[in-house]
Amino acid sequence: MGKKTVPAFSILGKYYQGIRNKGLKSNDWLHGFRHSSPYINAHRGRTVVLTMPGDAIEHRNFINIIHDIALLSSLGVKLVVAFGGRPQIQSRLDDAGLESSFARGLRITPDNHLPMVMEAIGGLRAYLESQLSMGLVNSPMHNARIRVSSGNYVTAKPVGVLDGIDFGYTGRVRRVDTRGIEQLLELGHIVLLPPMGYSPTGDAFNLSYEDVGSQVAAALQAEKLIVFIDDEGLLEEDGSLIRELSARQASERLNDNAVTGHDAALLKAACDACVKGVRRAHIISYVEDGALLEELFTRDGSGTLVSGDNYEQIRQARVEDIGGILELIQPLEEQGVLVRRSREMLETEIDRFVVAERDGTIVGCAALYHYPEEGAGELSCFAVDPSYRRAGRGDEILAMVEKLARGQGIHKLFVLTTQTEHWFRERGFLPTAVQDLPGPKLASYNTQRNSKVFYKPL
Repeated sequence: MGKKTVPAFSILGKYYQGIRNKGLKSNDWLHGFRHSSPYINAHRGRTVVLTMPGDAIEHRNFINIIHDIALLSSLGVKLVVAFGGRPQIQSRLDDAGLESSFARGLRITPDNHLPMVMEAIGGLRAYLESQLSMGLVNSPMHNARIRVSSGNYVTAKPVGVLDGIDFGYTGRVRRVDTRGIEQLLELGHIVLLPPMGYSPTGDAFNLSYEDVGSQVAAALQAEKLIVFIDDEGLLEEDGSLIRELSARQASERLNDNAVTGHDAALLKAACDACVKGVRRAHIISYVEDGALLEELFTRDGSGTLVSGDNYEQIRQARVEDIGGILELIQPLEEQGVLVRRSREMLETEIDRFVVAERDGTIVGCAALYHYPEEGAGELSCFAVDPSYRRAGRGDEILAMVEKLARGQGIHKLFVLTTQTEHWFRERGFLPTAVQDLPGPKLASYNTQRNSKVFYKPL
């Protein structure tokens, strides 16, 4: 007989009942529940690798992370959990009166330290298995029946001697048994990977958990790599959250030493995974309750996204984008900011549009109309979702339109606006008279709207 599964709606119901018990109005949780369904469908059957530091396991919010892992498993997400144990290893060494040494961000593991390292990691593995085996009545884990598997799926090699320092039994990932892990995932198991690897000679090596998580995610070509951190994500110098980075931008920050310490190791792990084929890496908080679910089941997530693909892109519009464009521009049409456009008009003019797409949602658009006799082009129907107006999407769309205009031989770009004069002036547009408009545009100029005209030489 196959594995007995618990209906996802049963655990989801308990989860959202818990949210309601915390004081949210019924329509609040219902709205969130409904809007999470596209993400639930998108993640079902996909592989997600979680990397969890030993500090997270000791944190009071860890039990909520366990509950969220159980929920993800019940929703059909294939889960691999790579965990660390640095504070637990340190505690064992301190109890034994042994002094720790570090170099290049790695713990040096001499022969006499290895038994304590293995003891700490073995204890953590047993603890995690016990937590994922809970099934208390009236808890999110009731009837979850999660199967957890671990084993020698990571082959390791020694770090060796660097800068004259012998790292002993500290190692790096050499090879991942992807077939063995994938077979367990197909059976519905959560695969638990300790920060240990084994060599063909029978040696055990102490590994960094972020290296294990990154290498395993890349080997499995996972959909996502989730990296837990004590902050809400990676932070700027002023303490603000870095919402998104491409793999290229992440590499630049690392090369410029803009990110240091353990945060640099985590960002490098995320960046390496994306470069090797993982679609997205997310650096999120283990302190904040629900950060994992928010990251996976909402559009904007909760932490820092590192992307190696076109998670967000500016591109030429397609017919299937019409619904998203209409939803975006209708509020602005009602406010009188944009001229009304019917669906039929959009269908005939869709080849003039570019869109900003974020995770399948249209968050910005613009149209380019060419007047070849005057060598001019009109920037029209320019709209950005209010949630993204401070994140540079408008500038990216404008840059795309200008590039297209140059490719069409357009030497001057003009725009008619009633409320966004200063935005365009700040980007090099200059005021001009209505009479300077191309003939066909001047003939259709709506004097009642009294739009101001600005142009930008290209």
